[in-house]
Amino acid sequence: MDDISFSSTSSEDEAIDNYNDELMSQAINLASKMNNYILNYVQNNQVSHRGSVPGHIVINRDRENADRNLFNDYFSENPRFPESMFRRRFRMGRTLFFRIMEAVQSHDNYFVQRRDGCGKLGLSAFQKVTAVFRMLAYGVSADSTDEYVKIGESMVLEALKRFCRAIVEVFGERYLRTPNANDVARLLQIGEQRGFPGMLGSLDCM
Repeated sequence: MDDISFSSTSSEDEAIDNYNDELMSQAINLASKMNNYILNYVQNNQVSHRGSVPGHIVINRDRENADRNLFNDYFSENPRFPESMFRRRFRMGRTLFFRIMEAVQSHDNYFVQRRDGCGKLGLSAFQKVTAVFRMLAYGVSADSTDEYVKIGESMVLEALKRFCRAIVEVFGERYLRTPNANDVARLLQIGEQRGFPGMLGSLDCM
């Protein structure tokens, strides 16, 4: 009786092993066919190109001169436009601009100016951050920043995304936290000085 049971169990195990081997063989065969299919598809549908993205127009924007003009207009020791015009156009003072730009640049090396494979300088932090501030301050389209800053639409959108992420990560702990008792007292005092006693949390009155 024991011999019969053992023989039966062995037969079942052998059948299961054979079944598993068959499944594995079919899976490997299918994977091999799919691999060959993908290779053939890639080889037959390859587009021969190098460098730029296919379909994109290559425009010589003369970014180095644009960066030099931007720096001379607003950021040099004796800028072409005074502080009052800087504040009006950037919606902040020059000192605050430098503080934000340096913080973002230290946090994300995307904003650090580098050279490409040909040794040509890429966009500077001044160009990227200026384009971002133009979009945030005036609500202009990404494409409109190209005329003066000389930065393409896709790149300024990438700069905007990275800039906003860096601002939250660098300054969020201080400026996005819940107000404490001192903050509430200070805000109430400011509101009272402006003629709105007891006013807190209204953006129209702050």
